[in-house]
Amino acid sequence: MMHEFETKTVKFVKKHSLIQPGDYILVAVSGGPDSMALLHFLTKKQKQLGITIACVHVDHMLRGSESLDDLEYVKAYCDLHHIIFKAKSINIKEKMKQDKTGVQLAARTYRYQYFKEVMAELGANKLAVAQHADDQIETILMRLTRGSSGMARAGIQTKRPFGNGELIRPLLAITKDMIEQYCKEKKLDPRHDPSNQKHLYTRNRFRMKVIPFLKRENHQVEVHFQRFSEELTEDEQYLQTLAKEQMKEICQKFDDKDIVLKIPAFNSMPLPLQRRGIHLILNYLYQHKVPDLSAHHFDAINKLLKGFNPSGQLNLPSGLKVIRTYEQCTFTFKKREIQPGYSFTLSVGEVLTLPNQMTFRFEENRGDCLKKGENQLVINPDDIELPLIIRTRKPGDRIRVKGMEGSKKLKNLFIDMKVDVHERAGWPIVTDTQGKILWIPGLKKSCYDISPDKESFYYNIFFNYNETFSGRK
Repeated sequence: MMHEFETKTVKFVKKHSLIQPGDYILVAVSGGPDSMALLHFLTKKQKQLGITIACVHVDHMLRGSESLDDLEYVKAYCDLHHIIFKAKSINIKEKMKQDKTGVQLAARTYRYQYFKEVMAELGANKLAVAQHADDQIETILMRLTRGSSGMARAGIQTKRPFGNGELIRPLLAITKDMIEQYCKEKKLDPRHDPSNQKHLYTRNRFRMKVIPFLKRENHQVEVHFQRFSEELTEDEQYLQTLAKEQMKEICQKFDDKDIVLKIPAFNSMPLPLQRRGIHLILNYLYQHKVPDLSAHHFDAINKLLKGFNPSGQLNLPSGLKVIRTYEQCTFTFKKREIQPGYSFTLSVGEVLTLPNQMTFRFEENRGDCLKKGENQLVINPDDIELPLIIRTRKPGDRIRVKGMEGSKKLKNLFIDMKVDVHERAGWPIVTDTQGKILWIPGLKKSCYDISPDKESFYYNIFFNYNETFSGRK
């Protein structure tokens, strides 16, 4: 008669298609009860499942001789059962100092890095790890407690892409009690890590205080949490698919460090898709290694996108900036520096190229040779004094806009035309030598721009945009 541990594991594996005939499975084994139970189960089921297995172990060198004893214990089991055994000792304390990270993050990072190397070396297509039903409950509760959102709330996934194949978790239907009983019946005598009993770690506090209470309330609690995880995962996957389709229409990717979002279109999306749309952007920019963002960060982004203030900026972890400018929001890792001011003279017959690669050409032409356009200005020579000045704005600048009475402050004009604050500092202003503002290319022409007659001669100023200039007519 098959043990409950085996019956539930086989059923779970089949339900989620975790193992197929022909798989080469690398089993991650610490020597503790969970991983030893998994290794023993797969060892005994090799022929039935039609698989090949190998074992990998990492000694973190954190407990001196005890860590080395763990390695020797796992090796002895593999030698007895003729299983390929791969192991490595990694000084995690040194890695912590080198990377300036905590012990758990450093241990996990270098452990999984080694797992990938061994998978590639052996040609294994799957890595099996021994996280179980109690781990699932702990993970979901911990993430909900700290305010996680999106897919993170679903806890531990049954499988995910890893290395050159997949990472699978066959024991998510198995409780810790079942594992302990299985190890006892199979006389495995696994190793025990004393750090698992320390209240220093958050997970341990949940394990020793919260999980026993839940199990007293409902002895099937692990079944309900796993169902919650699977249903939430399915819901999230469906909603993310919808969000991806809509985000394609309202986002523009410039490179791996810059995404621009159209705010009105985004705000018209249903709220569930908006939340997932932000997750998609962050996943893309963080290369699927999103730091520990909480609901607080997402609320701040939402407030920035829906607030009445037309401009604003948020600073997220790892240097990611979220910058709103009117109806656009830029998510970027790039540093945006204010452009330095400039001032150049331009005489008839000359061509001027600015530091930002914008180009001006100044000519004198007869009226019958002129073709009016948005990117050129026609001026009566009697109305101005040469040479022309091409410069950046100054405090108090005003322009007499063509078709309007009186003058208008450049500051107000930039606001009305919704020009990015960072662009204003480097925007070219065309004046004559007396300071008359003749033209703000891409925005407005002054009252000095005229319609020529065929017989007279006129000054003609041409302007060419560069590729990144976001000028308006």
